[in-house]
Amino acid sequence: MTLTVKRSLWMALGVIVVIGGIAGWKFMTVRAIIAHMATQKPQPTVVSSMIAAEQTWQRRLHAVGSFTAVQGVTVTNELDGTVVQIAFESGARVNQGDLLVQLDISSEKALLASAQASADLAALNLKRAQDLRTKDSNSQSDLDASEAQARQTAAVVDGIRATIGKKTIRAPFSGRLGIREVNLGQFLKGGTTVAPLQALDPIFVNFSLPQQDVIDLKAGQAVQVTIDAYPGAVFDGTITAINSKVDDANRNVQVQATLANADERIKPGMFAGVDVVLPAQDRYVTLPLAAITYNPYGNAVYVVEDKGKDAAGHPVLAVRQQFVELGAQRGDQVAVLKGVKPGEEIVTAGQLKLRNGSPVEINNAVPIESNSAPKLPNT
Repeated sequence: MTLTVKRSLWMALGVIVVIGGIAGWKFMTVRAIIAHMATQKPQPTVVSSMIAAEQTWQRRLHAVGSFTAVQGVTVTNELDGTVVQIAFESGARVNQGDLLVQLDISSEKALLASAQASADLAALNLKRAQDLRTKDSNSQSDLDASEAQARQTAAVVDGIRATIGKKTIRAPFSGRLGIREVNLGQFLKGGTTVAPLQALDPIFVNFSLPQQDVIDLKAGQAVQVTIDAYPGAVFDGTITAINSKVDDANRNVQVQATLANADERIKPGMFAGVDVVLPAQDRYVTLPLAAITYNPYGNAVYVVEDKGKDAAGHPVLAVRQQFVELGAQRGDQVAVLKGVKPGEEIVTAGQLKLRNGSPVEINNAVPIESNSAPKLPNT
């Protein structure tokens, strides 16, 4: 073996020894780090919690409805004519029979005067014919002719008065007018819109429920109505009518409830959430919505468990992920049908940092909203 080959072998052996030493040192260092980390305990996550408890919920049937006036029409004119008087303001409240619009009746008044004169004359002639007939001074046919003439002239008077009445547009019932749609001096063709008129107190709310709920419905049941326009407000009413047939298309039955509306805050056409209050009651374990972790594979909560005490005597708490079956939701609360028992401590805030078995520290300085019927502070 030549000197050059020996030298190369010794150099290769030296490189292998150096690399092996470095690898060994790295291995021992990583092993020491892993051993050190194994002895370190993770810091507990600060969370809020509450004790799960049962609540009694009145059973309800929920639906979406729409308000409609007890009486509502669009006031129109029946006969052609020119507007000579407008006796109302847009949005005004009127009583039944109040004058709204007067069309020109000058021609009818003249005709009425002539017809009334003819009717008065016919009435006098009838009186004379009756007197003469009692004395047998005229024939029965003369009396019959006088009676017919009197009735005919009276009918002409009534016809002219009816025309005047149709050109005098009055409120058909008491209520609240909408925006005026005619102007003074305007010529109106028959059927022209004058203004909408709605009777707003009381007011109806119409809604539909599935056919399986018909057995639970009856007139006089209480309903509670909410409207987006008035957040936090609840309007009470009662069922006054249930349709006599089920809709063939969707198998729903239409229900009508009546609500007091003295302040006229509720307007026809508004949408409403309607809850029919049933006599039956149910008991549920309820939790705030914030306590639920929603996942594609199932909804879950974190249950706080006591793991004893550490070396220093401090209590050790950890969480267990528990899948749950949810029921109805009311306000900030949701009913838990399966998965949580009364008395268990449930995490209500801070779940994003948790895993099954994570240590936790409880801090309930800021309470979580949990109200089945929440209201805004300014309502």
